[in-house]
Amino acid sequence: MEHFNNQMVVEFDSVSKNESFARVVVAAFVARLNPTLEEIADIKTAVSEAVTNSIIHGYENGDGRIRIETYIVEDTVTVIVTDYGVGIADIEKAMEPMYTSKPELERSGMGFAFMEAFMDELFVESQKGEGTKVTMRKVIRQENAEEGFENKEI
Repeated sequence: MEHFNNQMVVEFDSVSKNESFARVVVAAFVARLNPTLEEIADIKTAVSEAVTNSIIHGYENGDGRIRIETYIVEDTVTVIVTDYGVGIADIEKAMEPMYTSKPELERSGMGFAFMEAFMDELFVESQKGEGTKVTMRKVIRQENAEEGFENKEI
């Protein structure tokens, strides 16, 4: 069993107004690593995309719960976003840039591409009818500590 320096678990309703809550709570938790503003923006964007996918695709804007687990091990942040929604039939296809199951929506088809671009690692697990688990990792570069999030006024 891996030893975590710190961990946080939060669960909330799958409503769009909670997407911003998810971004902020993860960013605040990660701030102790003193990430750069760019690193914190990357993490917030990736979390936002994962939570939005859960709301729109996992629950199809219906009722449900979203769980976020955030772990810090040394300089690495792991964020796991889980929903218990409809699941993804074809993960490989869903991860193709510009692929969307909802073409009528603006900005569709870029969620996984953004998560991949902004995080160091991305893993997606899903079972049709049981939900989806998105695991993202990012190493916080300690050599930029003077540019860190904690050193900036908000």
